[in-house]
Amino acid sequence: MRLKISHTTRYEYDQPVPYGLQQLRLTPASGATQRVIDWSLNLGTARQESAFRDQHGNEVRLVSLPPDTRSIEIVSTGEVETTDTAGVSGPHTGAAPLWYYRRQTGRTRPGPVLNKLLKTFPGDHKDAIESLHALMTHVAEAVDYDTDTTHAETTAEIAAKAGSGVCQDHAHIFIGLARALGHPARYVSGYLKMDGQRHQDASHAWSDVHIEGLGWVGFDVSNRISPDTRYVRIATGLDYAEAAPISGFVFGGGEESMMVTLQIQQ
Repeated sequence: MRLKISHTTRYEYDQPVPYGLQQLRLTPASGATQRVIDWSLNLGTARQESAFRDQHGNEVRLVSLPPDTRSIEIVSTGEVETTDTAGVSGPHTGAAPLWYYRRQTGRTRPGPVLNKLLKTFPGDHKDAIESLHALMTHVAEAVDYDTDTTHAETTAEIAAKAGSGVCQDHAHIFIGLARALGHPARYVSGYLKMDGQRHQDASHAWSDVHIEGLGWVGFDVSNRISPDTRYVRIATGLDYAEAAPISGFVFGGGEESMMVTLQIQQ
């Protein structure tokens, strides 16, 4: 499937910003599941200070805000051709070793609620693939999809306790449980073309688990499937913090507001 994507993020501040730095992970890479036909990143008034690949292999742009900024708009656009690989994105690459992805973070670390989910998860499965698909369903049944109960800093434990969350929360919960079962797991940020819907509210997130003999395999708890041709991968990390499309800080600026416009079409 050939997908055309236009993703605009606009920040506005009610007071001038004297200084700010942002890391952008908004550029997809070609791989087993996709081929990037063309891609561009418009920084608006921001200035690129450097570009590098992080330990996960993500392309990162470090940009600064000019003094007295009141608004900034970042626009990423391009076309990507996707391939259905049943969710398999291939062998592990990058500087970080596989054991690194067994490490829990503050966002994924199980507490009493996640440990209870783990105890109620049946262990009689014939192989890792069957077990992880069952775990995906187990999480989806325990935590409803709801956009009004969590935020960007919500942990897996808090979302599980609330019994609801968004794709980010589903990914963190699934990753935390998969790591507790001994699997290397990582967070994936990207895009999902919703059926019959060109304009979308936000980007998407799911999980990867490394399975011996297959490599990294994707699991989207929110939709209870492995990624197909509607998915475009952008960045990976131990959790949201390492794969967020835009992250950083500003000095001053008062109240900040953010508006996102996203269009995905075939």
